[in-house]
Amino acid sequence: MAPRSEADETTSKPEQREGNQQQAVGIMGSLRVIELQLVAFIMVFSASGLVPLLDLIFPALASAYLLLLSRFAFPSFGTLTSTSQEIFQGSRFFRLYMVAGTTVGLFLPLAYVLGGFARGDQHAVRSATPHLFLLSFQILTENIFSGLSLFSPPIRALVPLLYTVRRIFVLIDWIQEVWINKTLPANPQFKDVTWYWFGKGLAAANLAYFSINLFGFLIPQFLPRAFERYFTERNEVHSKLAEDKHSQFATNKIKHGKKAD
Repeated sequence: MAPRSEADETTSKPEQREGNQQQAVGIMGSLRVIELQLVAFIMVFSASGLVPLLDLIFPALASAYLLLLSRFAFPSFGTLTSTSQEIFQGSRFFRLYMVAGTTVGLFLPLAYVLGGFARGDQHAVRSATPHLFLLSFQILTENIFSGLSLFSPPIRALVPLLYTVRRIFVLIDWIQEVWINKTLPANPQFKDVTWYWFGKGLAAANLAYFSINLFGFLIPQFLPRAFERYFTERNEVHSKLAEDKHSQFATNKIKHGKKAD
């Protein structure tokens, strides 16, 4: 969306500004609820013993690496555009694509894990839990990083990239568990067959979606857009600093000239 002009900002009514503020508070409140739910999921998954050690320490390693990059490679300039604007603003089709990813990647696997608990299918629970753990940590990290001016656009873009790369390997393990290692019981009922193929289809759908997301969106579109915005912003900051330095130099020269006269 294009930014509003100054005239629009000066002529906006107080009631409209108050309504916008209330809407923003409502959105932030919803985000806080989502973050608390994700923290609860993460704690349950961590305590369940179903997440491998490498996946448990991966969020800490990824966060430490991103903090180092934020400090030494891509520091934030602390401008308003760094946190107030999204890196990628897609069309309605793109928003539907993201909703489909949330459904396939989060809601259906969560239902699969809960159904596994209800059915006593520890194989299903064990195979899908690492993916859910990493995705929950990814969403939580994205929400935190996007709300802080400490992190520049490249750092925020690297969060889903790093987590998606790791989850691709986790999804391959999930595929192996449900397509190779898991078999139907003897004399299966219709619900057993349905549950069996639901797990197979869900694992395949997740691997297909996030592979397309990684190689078709994150690497060729999302990451370059973040770097483009970052370097454009850096050039603007450097240009303004050079202008301020030149103006200060000219002012000092005029002052010294007057003193000499």
